[in-house]
Amino acid sequence: MTISKGDKIPDVKLVKPTGDGPEAVQSGDFFKGRKVALFAVPGAFTPTCSAKHLPGYVEKASDLKAKGVDEVACTSVNDAFVMGAWNKADGSDDITMLADGNAEFAKALGLSTEMDGYGMGTRSNRYSMIVDDGVVTEINVEGPGEFRVSSAEHMLGQL
Repeated sequence: MTISKGDKIPDVKLVKPTGDGPEAVQSGDFFKGRKVALFAVPGAFTPTCSAKHLPGYVEKASDLKAKGVDEVACTSVNDAFVMGAWNKADGSDDITMLADGNAEFAKALGLSTEMDGYGMGTRSNRYSMIVDDGVVTEINVEGPGEFRVSSAEHMLGQL
């Protein structure tokens, strides 16, 4: 079952890349008591993710925060080292990377997809959501190959 507006975020382990190495973070703790603009990509360093999705959130992070977002976060089914390297290469300090290396978060949300045909295995669907104190208040899931409703621009319109 796919997570919906009004649902609570499932409590699973994610990993945040830090200067001191990977740091385990429980999703329940991460989203508690604040408003988070979360976007998910199928893979770091992949074409649409690197050319459009991450750059849009880097560009609009301050606008999102001006509209009441406390933190902008990105998740992907990659390890924390890849997510940290991607943030260094194409991201910014305004984006918190959350590695979902085993796809546990994507599966718990009902937003995982199989990309075996591309040699990528289980991945996350492309989506964005606004999570307020652990509860989904907006969710935008893309269809296969699409990039529209999960963009930073679309999310700004929802705030």
